Amino acid sequence: MVPNWNGAELLARALDSLRAQRLPEDVRLQALVVDNGSSDGSLEVARRLGARTLVLGANHGVSAAFNRGIESTAGEWIALLNNDVELDPHWVAHALEGAAATGAWYVTGKICDAARRDVIDGAGDGVCCGGSAWRLGHGRRDGPWFDAPRATYFPSATACLFRRRFFELAGLFDEQFFAYLEDAELGMRAAAKDLPGAYWPQARAWHRGSATAGLWSDAMVGWITHHQWLLLAKHFSQPMLLEFGRRVAAAQALWLAQAVKRGRIKAWLRGAAAGLADYWSRWRPDSRPGEERLAAALRASEREIAALQAETGWDTYWRWYFLLGGSVPERRP
Repeated sequence: MVPNWNGAELLARALDSLRAQRLPEDVRLQALVVDNGSSDGSLEVARRLGARTLVLGANHGVSAAFNRGIESTAGEWIALLNNDVELDPHWVAHALEGAAATGAWYVTGKICDAARRDVIDGAGDGVCCGGSAWRLGHGRRDGPWFDAPRATYFPSATACLFRRRFFELAGLFDEQFFAYLEDAELGMRAAAKDLPGAYWPQARAWHRGSATAGLWSDAMVGWITHHQWLLLAKHFSQPMLLEFGRRVAAAQALWLAQAVKRGRIKAWLRGAAAGLADYWSRWRPDSRPGEERLAAALRASEREIAALQAETGWDTYWRWYFLLGGSVPERRP
């Protein structure tokens, strides 16, 4: 299932890669495009390439498009795919293989940069104790570190295969997350409910990052700023804030510094105003069900981020995050 808004050229590549899938004999694939009110001929492209279409008529956001698509399908498996992604011809087969081998509730694979195919776009997602996320390995050369399967609680909705039952247990995407961090929020619920997924590197894809919203656009900065506060409001109780407060402060300060560096302070301010308003209306101090499991998953994910940064070289953001929020792990010999 592919959400789309005015991405006709991107959509054609994504659907071509779906049409090229080499499937097991007992698997049938139905492509569904959920269109958020496109005016660029996207629907004609989708229909020409054999996809079923669900027309929302206006741009309701990525989460809403995912949800309407999930609700309109009936299969045991649901693959979510951004319109700026191209899949390896064996992606579906390998993702099903990974699910069978691990019993995971969902499978995400190795995603490389579409423009530099030997560079990692994301080897699954990581979320730190401060509430910010990283596409693991982003910008690094592909190599052995990214070839090992592993368990994870944080799906990457860029390209991910889910069991339908997962959404019955964890719930659908939160539609307040218009775009960005909607999968991190879903992963926090998966951790709290102990619904693990798997990173399965044989399932390969290539991503043209932020092709719809634009890399470091005002929209991107505003949404991420807003949604970071929503994550904290929904999932960080008073006990979690007491434990992770220093890292939350570090993450927020460093995100502000990133926005200032890129000339996006106005977008940050708009996102922060919306986020703080939502935070105070939604936050409650008492503990949530499954909070201990979520806290443990965040600690484990943060260790994974730190280990990969130490192994492959530190990004400025993450070096300062660990300096301000805690000790910096040593690079492995």
